[in-house]
Amino acid sequence: MRGETSEARVERCAGLAAALRARIAERIVGHGEAVDLVLTALFAGGHALLEGVPGIGKTLLVRTLAEAIDARFQRIQFTPDLMPADVTGTTILHEADDGRREFRFRPGPVFAHVVLADEINRATPKTQAALLEAMEERQVTHDGATRPLPAPFFVLATQNPIEMEGTYPLPEAQLDRFLYKIVVGIPSEREIVEIVDRAAGTPAAGGKPVTTAEEVASAIALTRDVVLTENVRTLLARLVLATHPGDPSAPERVRRFVRYGASPRAALALALGLKARALLAGRAHAERADLPALFLPALRHRIALNFEGEAEGLTPDGILEEVLQAVPMR
Repeated sequence: MRGETSEARVERCAGLAAALRARIAERIVGHGEAVDLVLTALFAGGHALLEGVPGIGKTLLVRTLAEAIDARFQRIQFTPDLMPADVTGTTILHEADDGRREFRFRPGPVFAHVVLADEINRATPKTQAALLEAMEERQVTHDGATRPLPAPFFVLATQNPIEMEGTYPLPEAQLDRFLYKIVVGIPSEREIVEIVDRAAGTPAAGGKPVTTAEEVASAIALTRDVVLTENVRTLLARLVLATHPGDPSAPERVRRFVRYGASPRAALALALGLKARALLAGRAHAERADLPALFLPALRHRIALNFEGEAEGLTPDGILEEVLQAVPMR
C-alpha cells in the first residue's frame, strides 16, 4: 500500500474485505453477521470470542480466514491439563552436532498470525491468563527474554454456552480483553439444506490466498487513520456511561438490574469497530449508523447483572437494547 494516495488505500482495503467475504462464503454457509464482526475485529487489531453450540462452523470459519490471508495458523485445544508452557513455549536442552549442549526456547502455538483457542473455558485460570497476557502485550516473556509475536496477531477463542460442567468461566477482567463477544447462531432451514448438499458433494478446495498477512497488517495500521468526529466520540461515552447503574442517564432497568457497567475499554472497542467498518465499506470516516451492529458484541461481555436481574431471567443483550433505545443517537 506504500506510495498510494489515502483514497486508493481505503479503496484497496474495501476490495480486500470483499475478497475475504467471498472466500469465506465459498466454505461457510450463512453467518453473515458473524463473518462481518470477525473481519471488523481483525481490521480493528483486536481479538474476538465466538460463542455457539458445537458443529456450526466456528473452527472452519477461523481456519478459512487464516488460509485466505496466507497466515500462519495454530489451533490450541484447551483442556484442564493444558499448561501455560503448552501455549507460550518452553525451554529445551539442545545438543549440537559437535556435542555441545545448550538450552533453547521452543516457541509455543501462540507464535502464529491467527490463533484459534478452542473451548478456552475448559483450561485452568492460569493457562487462560497466559494466553490473555500474550493477547494484551503481543509478546511472550520467558526466562527474562521478551519475544514479540508476529503481526498481525489475531486470537479467536470459542466457548460452548450450553455445557458448563468441567469448565472455568473467564473472569470479567479477562473477558474485557476481547474486543467483541460474537454469538454464532443456528443456521436457518435453507442454510442447513445447503450445508447438507455441500457435505454430500465434492469437498470444496482450499483455494489460493486472496491477500497476505503483511497486507492485512497494513490495513490494520490504516484503520487508526479513519476519522472519528467529536460528536461520535461523545455519543460513545454517553452509551457506555448509560450502562452504569449509578449514572443519571442510565435507564430504569439498568439502575435496577445491573451490578456494574462497561469499562472505558468498551468505548475503545466501539471506536475501533466504527473505524474498521468504515474501512471495510470503503469510507475514510466513521458513521454512527454502524453503532447498533457493534453495540451488543462490544458490551455484552462487559456488563454484569445483579442477583435480581439473573433471577428475573434477564440477559445483558436485553439490557443493552434498552440502553440503545434510551440514549439519543445524535
